[in-house]
Amino acid sequence: MDFIEHIDQSTVEGLEQIAESDLFTIYAVGSQTYLLVQRHKGTPWMALRLSGDGLFRISALLGDAMRHLYRDLASHLSPNYQTEAGQHSRRIGSPDDLPHD
Repeated sequence: MDFIEHIDQSTVEGLEQIAESDLFTIYAVGSQTYLLVQRHKGTPWMALRLSGDGLFRISALLGDAMRHLYRDLASHLSPNYQTEAGQHSRRIGSPDDLPHD
């Protein structure tokens, strides 16, 4: 694995693009090596060079990280969370707590 802090766009010209999103692209470099490039317009392009084995291992770790993120987000979007959060906020700052004239 090799981190490339700044990669020129001409470096990836002619490489086989195998996956793409709006900010990232994966290129096949050859010899079971891949280049994950962050193509952000506001910053210099960066890249991570990975072996095929490294790509498999990192994909499993990313899957675990995504499940963690999903559980965290899903717990906040859950109807149970909304109900509990709403009850909590109503208890603390309900109109009944305000002084009446």
